[in-house]
Parts: sequence; structure tokens; C-alpha cells
Amino acid sequence: MPNTRRGRFAPYVIGTATLGMAAALAAFALYAVVQEEAARPFLVTALVAAAVGAPLRLVGRSGVDPSRREALLSVLTLWSLVPVIGVIPYVLGAGMSGLDALFESVSGFTATGATAITDFEAVPSSLFLWRAFTQWVGGIGIVVVFVAVFPQLAIAGRQIFHAELPGPTEDRFTPRLRTTALAVLGVYLALTAACALAYAIAGMAGFDAVAHAFTTVAAAGFSPQARSFEAYGAMIDVVAITFMTLAAINFALLYRAFLGRPRDLLRDPELRTYAVIVLVAGSMLTWHLHDLYGTGEAVRHGFFQTISILTTTGYASADFDLWPDQARVVLVLLMFVGGSAGSAAGGVKVMRWIIIAKHTTREVRRSLHPRAVLPLRVGARVIPEEVLRAVAAFITLYVVLVASSSTLLVWLGHDFVTSFVASAATVGNVGPGLGLVGPMASYAEIHPIGRGMLIFNMYAGRLEIVTVFVLLTMGWWRLPRRFERRDAVHGLEPQDGPRSSVG
Repeated sequence: MPNTRRGRFAPYVIGTATLGMAAALAAFALYAVVQEEAARPFLVTALVAAAVGAPLRLVGRSGVDPSRREALLSVLTLWSLVPVIGVIPYVLGAGMSGLDALFESVSGFTATGATAITDFEAVPSSLFLWRAFTQWVGGIGIVVVFVAVFPQLAIAGRQIFHAELPGPTEDRFTPRLRTTALAVLGVYLALTAACALAYAIAGMAGFDAVAHAFTTVAAAGFSPQARSFEAYGAMIDVVAITFMTLAAINFALLYRAFLGRPRDLLRDPELRTYAVIVLVAGSMLTWHLHDLYGTGEAVRHGFFQTISILTTTGYASADFDLWPDQARVVLVLLMFVGGSAGSAAGGVKVMRWIIIAKHTTREVRRSLHPRAVLPLRVGARVIPEEVLRAVAAFITLYVVLVASSSTLLVWLGHDFVTSFVASAATVGNVGPGLGLVGPMASYAEIHPIGRGMLIFNMYAGRLEIVTVFVLLTMGWWRLPRRFERRDAVHGLEPQDGPRSSVG
């Protein structure tokens, strides 16, 4: 007898998440009423989310151990469905077209920060706060939030939990999944509250403080201000720099630091490398901006923009598209670095570049000593060969995706700078770019087909690319083993060829 409970974990996860989304939307509808704004966009979206989520949760089962295939399906479907439902508030509340609304919704939930809004005055404050909240949820991860809140998901949700966490990291907070998810969420909530309070103390208005706290801690970058951080002073920039940096640190390190082990921060090779990159890039930008701003402002804008782009937050303290080419090229290079593995930041991640650099050094040494046994070490940890293969595959697909989307945008008539930087900024979940998609502009002028490609870039970038490209493998679409056995009973031949590792 086949196990009829198999295949029912994905509906349970997706249904639970969409019901949670419906509850959040109902809260935002209440906030809109308090602000004397239209609540209908949120209420309609809440009803749609509930109508989708309730039957899925009823059909699904939580106490089932999902296969690797089902775990990936849960994550991929969830990260597709939630942004699609999230289109409705932008269409009903801001009058955006379907494509622009999908772009905005995906950019929000993937914590990218690229916007298609052209008239900020026409967007109600409740929708701006919802927009920031979607980035806050996307920064920590939809699955992490719901595993922490709903204990039923922790029974068999370890595979989907780790499928969503970004970067190559083996750090564990606690042996139990739900305790780990609660620890991540606790760190995240503490940072958010501290960030909002710090913004308010520094002089930011209450609404802006909360909205920016959501998007700062998520390393996401949406701002209710059309010109981002340009209108704020140096003290607010210092707060942003502080919390953007914290958001880009491995959550496991932050958790241990909060528990009284701050020395772990100093011992971490990835964090030390990150600090060196900030110092070098920030100093280079300061040097190139000295003639434009003077010493004090050059330091402020140079280090703010270094950390904003490196952490993939995407805030802008000035229109850096007007900066000298030497400064702009530094920012473009930073788009390919990213924050730490296991953090809210996007991009390639510093740890992957460390692994690649160590591997390159090892291969150079191996050319001199071909028989030598040279383990690959990062700090005290020996990196397994399977991790190295995964890193190589990730970077290969990353480069291919940036190159192919850049080529498509050029073919659609956009200039090379806009095409290349828009592709890099969306795959890396950075947000603003150069040219037509500069920090004070929007992506609304990109060709509709190009915007569709960039939506896929943001989706793939947030889910670490390899997870998404699994869908393009033949093994993914082959029947699971239990169906092959059933076909054999009825005299049908199973498909030929090797079975995919995700089957």
C-alpha cells in the first residue's frame, strides 16, 4: 500500500504561510482605517490569501517527513505564490499595472529593493508600511518565520528550513529546529526594535523610523522617501550604517554574541574579511569623492554607500549615478560580493569568495607539489569537497544569469551600463543600479520583457539560484520512485536514465 500521507507536507506549509499572510493583511487593513486610508486593498488580499490557504492547510499534513523533492517544491512554490498574492494591494491601492505590481511585490518579498513606483506621492502610507513589512519578512525568510510561530511545522520542516537559509554555513544555534527558528526570529526582532528606536532618537519621524527599521534589518532597502536617505542627516546615516552592518553578519554569530560570547565575532574569518573589504572600498570611495564633497561628506557618503551596496541593502545617501566613473566601478564590484552567509544580506556572500580564493591558492601550490595533501581550510574548519563543488556551481550559475539577462536587456534596446548593472543588482538582491535604474530613478522604464526577466533574477537570487535551477533538470520532472513501482505493477516500464539526487 502506498503511503497516502506522502506529498501532503507541501500543501500544509504553503497553506499555513498564506493563512499567516492573511492575518498580517487584516492587521494592515486595521492600520489603514486608523490612518483614514482605504482598507479595501488589504481586505481583498486577505480574503484571497485565506481562500487559497485554508483548503491547502486542510488537505496537507504536518507530521509527515518530506522528501528532498517535496522540501524544494514547498520553498519554490511558497516563494512564488506569496508574491503573486501580494500583487493585489499595489493594483488596488496604488493603481499600478499588473507587471509593475508583480515587480514591486517580488522585489519586496525577496528583499531586493528595486522599485517600479514613479509617483511616491500617490502611494498611501499604509501601503508603504506593507511594502516595508514584506521586505522584513523576506529578509529573515518566510519559512523561518512560520517554523518559529507554528510548532507543527517543526516536526518535519528541517529540510525546507535549510533550503531557505542563505549561503554556505554549517553553524547551528541549537539542536532543535523550532528553537533555532525562534533564536533567529528573536535576534531579528531585537535588531528591528533597536533600529527603530535608534532612528527615532536620531531625529527620524516615527513612521519613517519603523518603515526604515523593517528594511534596514532585512538588508532590503525600500524607503517611503523617493530619494531614499538623501534628505537625512549624518546621525541618521550612522544609525543606518550600524544596523546595515549588523544585518549582514551571520545570525549564529550575533546570537552567540548576545549570549555573552562577543569574541566569536573577532575570531570569525568571514567577518574579518568583510571588515577589510569595507575599509578598502570605503577609503577608495572617500578618495574619489573628496573633490566633489570635501573630506567630511566624502567619508560619510563613501562609507554609507560602501556598506549599503556591500550588504545589498541599496539605500542611497546621494545620487551615486552622478559620481565619477572610478567611484561607480567600485560600487558595481561590491554588488558581486554581498554579506555574510546565514545573514539577511544577499549577493554571492563573502564566505563563497573566501572559499574560491583558498581553492585557487591551493591549486597554485598543488602545481608545485602535485602529491601533497592540501586540505581546504577556512579558519579552523576544513571545507568538504562537496561544499566546494556547490560553491563553484553557484558562482557559475550566478555569472550565467547576470550575463544572459544583460544580453537580453541590450537586445531590447537598453544601454550596456543599465543592462549589466540592472542584472547584477537584481540577481544580487541589491536594488538600485546605474543609468536608467539609478538610485533616484525606478525600473518602470525597463522594457516589459526585461522586467519579467529581472523578476526571475530577484526570485532566483533570493533562493540561492541553484535551488531554482533544479527545475530545469530532467530528474526533477521524472516520476518519484513510488509511482515507478506502481507503474511496474501495471506492466508499465519505468523511465530510463539515472535518477536525480532530488528525487
